[in-house]
Amino acid sequence: MSEVDTSGLDFIRAIVKKDVADGKHGGAVRTRFPPEPNGYLHIGHAKAVCVDFGVAEDFGGTCNLRFDDTNPAAEEMEYVEAIQRDIRWLGFDWGDRLYFASDYFERMYECALHLIRKGKAYVDELSPEEIREYRGSLTEPGRDSPFRDRPVEESLDLFERMRAGEFEEGACVLRARIDMAHPNMNMRDPTIYRIRKLPHVRTGTKWCIYPMYDFAHPLEDAFEEITHSLCSLEFEHHRPLYDWFIRECGLFPSRQIEFARLNLTYTVTSKRKLLRLVEAGAVEGWDDPRMPTLAGLRRRGYSPASIRGFCARVGVAKADSTNEIELLEHCLREDLNKVAPRAMAVLRPLEVRITNWPEGKVEWLEAVNNPEDPSAGTREIPFTGRLLIERDDFMEDPPKKFYRLAPGREVRLRYAYFLRCDRVVKDGNGEVLALECSYDPETRGGKSPDGRKVKATIHWVSAEHAIPAEVRLYGHLFTTPEPGRAEDILSVLNEGSVEILEDCRLEPSLAEAPPGSRWQFERLGYFCAEQEEHRGVRPRFHRAVTLRDEWAKLRKKGQAGG
Repeated sequence: MSEVDTSGLDFIRAIVKKDVADGKHGGAVRTRFPPEPNGYLHIGHAKAVCVDFGVAEDFGGTCNLRFDDTNPAAEEMEYVEAIQRDIRWLGFDWGDRLYFASDYFERMYECALHLIRKGKAYVDELSPEEIREYRGSLTEPGRDSPFRDRPVEESLDLFERMRAGEFEEGACVLRARIDMAHPNMNMRDPTIYRIRKLPHVRTGTKWCIYPMYDFAHPLEDAFEEITHSLCSLEFEHHRPLYDWFIRECGLFPSRQIEFARLNLTYTVTSKRKLLRLVEAGAVEGWDDPRMPTLAGLRRRGYSPASIRGFCARVGVAKADSTNEIELLEHCLREDLNKVAPRAMAVLRPLEVRITNWPEGKVEWLEAVNNPEDPSAGTREIPFTGRLLIERDDFMEDPPKKFYRLAPGREVRLRYAYFLRCDRVVKDGNGEVLALECSYDPETRGGKSPDGRKVKATIHWVSAEHAIPAEVRLYGHLFTTPEPGRAEDILSVLNEGSVEILEDCRLEPSLAEAPPGSRWQFERLGYFCAEQEEHRGVRPRFHRAVTLRDEWAKLRKKGQAGG
């Protein structure tokens, strides 16, 4: 065994590096990502994708994409297609190494026959309830099934008749014959085949018996000669069974290595619970921008780089922990701050009439597209005598620390001029309808030749040129940081998780914003243009994240606290 420097590596890469240095499996590195096609990928899967494909990339190896389609009751081609789309979006590719568990059904069946012939498996006719009862508990050993010692030829005959469809569901199962007193309950004669008389999305009605995951997964890894089978920590206690099946079937010795799954506050990553939200109509679908699915995050405006950066920041550990959702948002801000073009948008418009502006005049002002990226260049935006500003940027009777527009007060209009509020126009109920203001023509570009200062800069759009749009603002989908603990996921839904603003106005450069493009609306946050499949009559944008970095605040607070 050679001494290998693994400093600076996570524990998985340290293991792989040593295996390569020792020439194990000829120095080859082959991993796989094995999703079950019964739902969309979520943020937790993103970590697994990054680990599985990332480790293979780091060591010049390969990573297979394999769908574990062993449960015909819950699997659909829609999920197969969505999963492939999401992995490619994240920036990974499996080349020609796309596989399905169903590709191996015949080989798995032969392995089951092999185990029966060795006396390592038997057909059991106990009911599911009796099997659970016989299994024992963590403090009590299990009991042998009365069918455990049936003759090999009898089990072979019954198993072949199970395949032929002679028995109803639940009438019998095939179980591994290991040890009913084993301290690891996964080793107490686990079921490896059950009868399911349902059509399979790929094999149709060819099969009516299907392998259990704990049996299928190690065999699939071994068939593909996977060197490092990376999976989440919940499978740690299944590893002895994984190794047992490979050893007893005489297959390639794939090695299972477990790492901590990704947990996130205010987030659910159980596909069962996410499906509950979809089926109950609590969200628009799997790609609702409030969902933690990759499809939902993409629609909301998350970038692949931000999610990969988040997974890298979280790292690979051996112990489960929960990460703050604010860190994910911080990673998105970091990425979009560098690449997102800027634009101005007014979400809750208030009209401004500039009384000393020449009637009919349109002036085009230069605006910076991204101050973080000089190569992004500039754009021209129209300035006229009738503007729209945010209603929140005006107060008739402002408190002491409000520095924006108020009667008699002057502010800077972004990229434009100093503006002073001279008169407030109201309706019969006293509601503010518009502001009559004057501008200083000597302050073009927001600079005063006489050196006078203003304390606030606000954004605006030209009322004549602005395009109408719908903008959606999002909060947490759940009211509690740990929604997964709720007995019913619907009971902790945040009823105010989305606010739909239908009367927004955007600068004209956003009229042709490509579907899925990401922008910073100045002072408001980062937004994403609606995807093609959801676009309506007029533009729609989703706010991905605000500009306020709550993660920085949490980190500072944590450092202050020791």
